Amino acid sequence: MKNLLKPLFLLALLFAGTAMAQPALYIEGTHYEALDKPVRTADPNKIEVAEVFWYGCPHCYAFEPLLESWVGKLPSDVAFVRSPGMWNSMMETHAQIYYVEQALGSFDKTHKAVFDAFHQKRNYLETQEAVRELFVAQGIDPAAFDKAWTSFQVTSAVKQAGVRMREYGVNGVPNLIVNGKYRVSSGDAVTTQADMLKVVDFLVAKERSSKN
Repeated sequence: MKNLLKPLFLLALLFAGTAMAQPALYIEGTHYEALDKPVRTADPNKIEVAEVFWYGCPHCYAFEPLLESWVGKLPSDVAFVRSPGMWNSMMETHAQIYYVEQALGSFDKTHKAVFDAFHQKRNYLETQEAVRELFVAQGIDPAAFDKAWTSFQVTSAVKQAGVRMREYGVNGVPNLIVNGKYRVSSGDAVTTQADMLKVVDFLVAKERSSKN
């Protein structure tokens, strides 16, 4: 019996050593960046994945179907959120659109319509009037829209998103932020949006293991 157990033990050690010797699938500084300072997430009991996006970004628009499919399969311990990017007045207006959607609960009706308006119809939605017209066409009450547009809730949310974007160190969109600690974007090593999600999956698993 001892003679049988010895080779099995050595084989187990060999596999363990091989696993330990294998490099990480994705490497910090190459496939993702660690933030200088962790950013607080909405729910500390969840592993948060935040997409920094802009309605006017063609890459964000193209990302939507793949991203929605991925979000639909997330496990219960992962929370997905969006955070608008902004570094000019048009982007600030589009961030305002996003938070009006949140205030009105109209996201499912209006989110795709906003993307389509910009990229398919060249309606750049730069004024309250243009946005109101689009929302009304989606069945939103105009008075409710106007109230939300100028509300403290929306104004405050836009300001907070601007602060968050600076804390994330984002200078392009789309970016994905994992648990307020890691930033994933496309580049030389991460060439496709599908690859971005693979890196995010890796980092989610990394965060999950650190909690256990």
